[in-house]
Amino acid sequence: MISTAFIVSCDETKQAIQNPFLTTYDTPFGVPPFDQIKDEHFKPAYEEALRQHTAEVDSIAGITEDPTFENTILALENAGSLLTRVSYVFSNLNSSTTNPAIQALDKELAPKLAAHRDNISLNAQLFSRVNRIWDKRESLGLSSEQLMLLERSYKSFVRNGANLSDADQATLRDINAQLAALTTQFGQNVLTETNAFELIVASDDSLAGLSDDLKAAAAETAKAKGHDGKWVFTLSNSSVMPFLQYAANRELRKQLWDAYRSRAGNGNAQDNSEVLVEIANLRLQKANLLGYPTHAHYVLEEAMAENPANVKKLLDDLWKPAIAKAKAEAYDIQKEIEASGKNFQAAPYDWRYYSEKIRQKRFSLSEEELKPYFSLAGVRQGAFDVANKLYGITFKKLDSIPTYHPEVEVYEVLEADGSHIGIFYVDYFPRESKRPGAWMSSFRRQYTENGDRKAPVIVNVCNFTKPVGDQPALLTFDEANTLFHEFGHALHGLLSNVTYSGLSGTSVSRDFVELPSQVMENWAEDPTVLKAYAKHYQTGAAIPDELIAKLESAGTFGQGFATVEYLASSILDFDYHTITSPITVSAQEFEKTSMAKAGLIDEIIPRHSSTYFQHIFSGGYSAGYYSYIWAEVLDADAFAAFKETSLYDQATASAFRKNVLEKGGTVKPAELYRKFRGADPNPIYLMKKRGLD
Repeated sequence: MISTAFIVSCDETKQAIQNPFLTTYDTPFGVPPFDQIKDEHFKPAYEEALRQHTAEVDSIAGITEDPTFENTILALENAGSLLTRVSYVFSNLNSSTTNPAIQALDKELAPKLAAHRDNISLNAQLFSRVNRIWDKRESLGLSSEQLMLLERSYKSFVRNGANLSDADQATLRDINAQLAALTTQFGQNVLTETNAFELIVASDDSLAGLSDDLKAAAAETAKAKGHDGKWVFTLSNSSVMPFLQYAANRELRKQLWDAYRSRAGNGNAQDNSEVLVEIANLRLQKANLLGYPTHAHYVLEEAMAENPANVKKLLDDLWKPAIAKAKAEAYDIQKEIEASGKNFQAAPYDWRYYSEKIRQKRFSLSEEELKPYFSLAGVRQGAFDVANKLYGITFKKLDSIPTYHPEVEVYEVLEADGSHIGIFYVDYFPRESKRPGAWMSSFRRQYTENGDRKAPVIVNVCNFTKPVGDQPALLTFDEANTLFHEFGHALHGLLSNVTYSGLSGTSVSRDFVELPSQVMENWAEDPTVLKAYAKHYQTGAAIPDELIAKLESAGTFGQGFATVEYLASSILDFDYHTITSPITVSAQEFEKTSMAKAGLIDEIIPRHSSTYFQHIFSGGYSAGYYSYIWAEVLDADAFAAFKETSLYDQATASAFRKNVLEKGGTVKPAELYRKFRGADPNPIYLMKKRGLD
């Protein structure tokens, strides 16, 4: 995007010198100067950015000449560069290293930014110009990318209320302001609740079943929290999941599970129960106002799935074999409980523990046996090596680049000829200032200016277990897959090669954006790739063939559970967003009814229950959580294209890079996929991958 000059007085010059956002970044590769940015810089930077953007938009709307692509669509694309720059940094830091000052500002800004977006979308004079260009688009001789930018711009105005009456626009403004505040509150409540809980264990006898490294990590956590000589387990996935998988103490498993399951639903100031119902009802009201029967219809109009019926068919088709497999797994778990001399009925906090027992018996495979081969450094290098073999790119570590936290590392990404592609930040460890989960984001999106490709600045954020003592960070096999997954998103952003920032990288529909990420998981699991990157952290020996054979044998083990808990969340998301009348029951009652209707068994709950379902209530995936399984149909089919030739087939890799990774949102997703594969995806590959065929 084009920088806008605005320093016109001595006072403004002084302000710019003091505020790093208000001047050109004087840093290597133009990355944000994190070493200079302070919390107090954000508010004045936002105020100036909003003032600038408003002036730019008003100027475009007030042009007296006939509207053209250049003076209206392109001008809008280039407007707001300062706002974009500030927002990228603020939103990323708010997610990965927040604090009370940032959170307070986030709450203050949310309705203001919503109002600013409305002021643009509902500017009748501006929309008139866009509409006139849209009406004569066929005669303008625009390129395909220009046409796509025009279409995105036009539809954005229409879908955000430009055609509504003045009264309805006023209602829409109010709804948007409420939604901005509520979704912000939802996310902050989950983070607060996640950080508030500590399972403090005083006796080593209570930790039977846990490995030494898990206990050591819990001891370090305890020390950091002022509980020397004890062990502390938190609600971070890197803490709670291995505890549920290995801890023999059923009562402690229950305590940790209950805390995890009830996050932001405990009847206190952080309770999201009423918040999420209000969000769902407001989304329905907004959809109806814009002419859609449900929020899902509104969202899916721009998705690859196109409509709720197509999504429902996919979920229904997968649910039947998945729930049958899960019920068989539940039967096995109950038998394992009884075989161990216990007589209780399996509960959700028993599933992972007894499933691990069964896995060890059937396949002689333990996660603790695998972890020494999955050091964080080794897995990361494995991902880099796969990208190198597929696309010829390399990663050069940089030690002099400013970062927003000491744990963050930075790499320059280079083409095979040494030319610069972009900058890649990695931030892998949990902390109380970081929200749960794993994600990719941008500090700068790729775009082209005067024929010159402007390189992106991309970040991967995860929550893996930290190193303990002299031992490096060791990942579970699932965490290794997560690293490859998020790295796939990063490649989508890094390898983007389009003209307009608004169409670059991951600027695609939710049910297509997961393709580049999920397809990378296939390489993480491939035996040939495993031999190359899974090396014992002490001896350097490659993972033994017998362990790989066990992994392959156990490949579809537990897929009933994994598929059902995911599908349950997808169904729950869809039930919240296909309502045709406001929800009048509690969130707990709504979820209970939804899951009973689906036929979910008591031993499993949705992967994300309502009160902490951040994907849909604060993370942009509303009516879109299905997209992971939709994209899995694509990724299984895409990887089959490589397996039909070779793991690193250069023609296939080149086709995937050119038709998917480089294109961003410049072409419709279905068309992009057909250009890569030559056909629509075949779902049989997904069914086989999950053992559901």
